[in-house]
Amino acid sequence: HGEPAPIGATGELYIGGAGVARGYLNRPELTAERFLPDPFSAHPRARMYRTGDLGRFRLDGQIEYLGRNDHQVKIRGFRIELGEIEARLGEHPSVREAVVLAREDSPGDRRLVAYVTPGSGDGIDVEALRLHLSARLPEYMVPAAYVSLVSLPLTPNGKLDRKALPAPDADAYVTRGYEAPVGELETRLAQIWQEVLNVDRVGRHDNFFELGGHSLLAVRVISRLRAALQNDVGIKDLFAFPVLAAFAQVVKGAVPSELSPITPVSREDALPLSFAQQRLWFLAQMEGVSAAYHMPAALRLSGQLDRKALERALDRIVWRHEALRTTFENVGGQPRQRIAPAESGFALQQHDLSGHAEAAWELERRK
Repeated sequence: HGEPAPIGATGELYIGGAGVARGYLNRPELTAERFLPDPFSAHPRARMYRTGDLGRFRLDGQIEYLGRNDHQVKIRGFRIELGEIEARLGEHPSVREAVVLAREDSPGDRRLVAYVTPGSGDGIDVEALRLHLSARLPEYMVPAAYVSLVSLPLTPNGKLDRKALPAPDADAYVTRGYEAPVGELETRLAQIWQEVLNVDRVGRHDNFFELGGHSLLAVRVISRLRAALQNDVGIKDLFAFPVLAAFAQVVKGAVPSELSPITPVSREDALPLSFAQQRLWFLAQMEGVSAAYHMPAALRLSGQLDRKALERALDRIVWRHEALRTTFENVGGQPRQRIAPAESGFALQQHDLSGHAEAAWELERRK
């Protein structure tokens, strides 16, 4: 209703202020829908952005994110309008109806999946649809899988039943005519691709990105490859040679990696400093103690403070981040870092100024 939601009630998130953009480039209809007049600003031309995100205020003042209220999704940092993909699919002559979902059938791997009903009895050519969209949309908006259905599932009310749309199978991905991997190296690469892409099989002519791969999954492939074969293959190589057989040739000719594997070490003894720590240690010895890298801040809280809850929260942060438990000392003329046990906790000090005549001045002095 255009009014601030009370604490605990679900509302839509709007963003206002000087950082709000002017609108979408060459998209006047979408701009009018998303960029609305800001009734909370004193500036007559101020606008706020309708995010499509749902949230609610918690008692502690933080906003809890609850999901989307429309069909705009966010994948790998990109905001994507599913309706735009559906409209481009509908332009293909072999497509009668099209629906696009963002599915997460494997934890942490969210992908775009297109569901289409054919306009004729010839069926759907997955590769043709992907090429059609690639020529009209940026790569991050091109679905990874294409599922052909006789008809779209409907609810008893006649509306699309998105929950009834099936997970994509192997036929939903672009394949180049399956030919089994040749040799030990291609077989090993195919196994890594299968596990990372979560597909049933990978042929030697299959394309990594047409099987649903993207930059984040490419990082996982290279990491697995380096751990398994100890060779120096880069992500750029996978982008340049995304077909399994061609990529195998690149891997075969790669030089052995000179990087030693990263292994955990004991925290009980003093440890050498990293290069960045050595630099700051050197500056501290030359210039003395400096507050240049400190980030002091003062927060004003209202209401009754739950000291135990605050201590538990701070202790948990210190437990999680070793950097907050690290001290530096001189051992035999060499700087060393020592990491305190995770249970060391945070030493929270409390100063009660409630009876102080000049409490405000004292607070400013102690900042």
